[in-house]
Amino acid sequence: MQQTIAPPSSTRTRPQPPRTQPMPPEGEGGFSQSWFPVALSTDLAEGQVLGVPFLDGKIVLFRKEGGVPQAMSAYCPHIGADLSVGRVVGHRVQCAFHHWEYDGEGVCVKTGIGDPPPRSACLFVFPTQERFGIIWVFNGEEPLFDLPALPYPDAELASGSYRMGEPLHCDPWVFAANTPDMQHLKVVHKIRFDADDPHELVRWHPHGMEFSYTGLHQGDVPIANTAGILGTSVFYRWGMYNGYWRCNVTGFSLPRPGRHEVFSCSLVRAGPDAPAQLADVLAISRRTVGEDKDILNTIHYRQGLLTRADTTLARFLRYLRSYPRAHPSGPFIN
Repeated sequence: MQQTIAPPSSTRTRPQPPRTQPMPPEGEGGFSQSWFPVALSTDLAEGQVLGVPFLDGKIVLFRKEGGVPQAMSAYCPHIGADLSVGRVVGHRVQCAFHHWEYDGEGVCVKTGIGDPPPRSACLFVFPTQERFGIIWVFNGEEPLFDLPALPYPDAELASGSYRMGEPLHCDPWVFAANTPDMQHLKVVHKIRFDADDPHELVRWHPHGMEFSYTGLHQGDVPIANTAGILGTSVFYRWGMYNGYWRCNVTGFSLPRPGRHEVFSCSLVRAGPDAPAQLADVLAISRRTVGEDKDILNTIHYRQGLLTRADTTLARFLRYLRSYPRAHPSGPFIN
């Protein structure tokens, strides 16, 4: 006689798919209207045309009069030649194909054979600034906010700028979301706040957030920091670390959807100890990125089952979902 044996009873709860809210990737409904780093200052020499992938296309950088950098769309509206293989002629970008020339406003002012340039022969010109040893480009026609202002003038600071490692396999806002993630700061980076999680200390504004805190970092190093996010791609932190003032201004680039690179500037007070302090800050920054790298390269970011410790992160994710997006350069950079 055949006997059916029932499986043992279990009190274990049957797993249910978690309730999640997807986070819109960059490129869906446009791109975040934020400042993005595209090159180090040392990458762009006078007289050079530098091609850089950006958003879902390509841009060129060159230095116009006075050495001021300018970012413009990369493709000539004549036939579509890539201006990055052109050259700078008298503070203009000259296309290699037919020698059309574009000024710092993106307007074609000359053709190679002397025909009058068509009135609509122009490039998309991005708001561009050079700050912290980094060239930044804003996605949009007008910036919505400025880069962070530091508590000390530049003349009183020593600095070093650098690009960290290989591109990371996620959108820039994913790295930015680590800053309001108190659980992440505590368990991955081993920060111990003097008070409870500082949710009530966070100051919110239309284009980001900021909070100040004290505590201990790895190795019981005392810290007193102010940290914040601007837009979706700029992180800053300054304050006392182990007895000296240090600062990082870090940008997350957007060479294409789902990828970013980390550009950063370390700053300390100028003086005889500055070189050693800068080396220390750089080592800490590299350690921090190293602690995050594998997580960022593999995460499928979504808002899942949050806890009380995620109070600030939850608000930041709402901020990200409502953050303005646009793509006015789309017809020009592809």
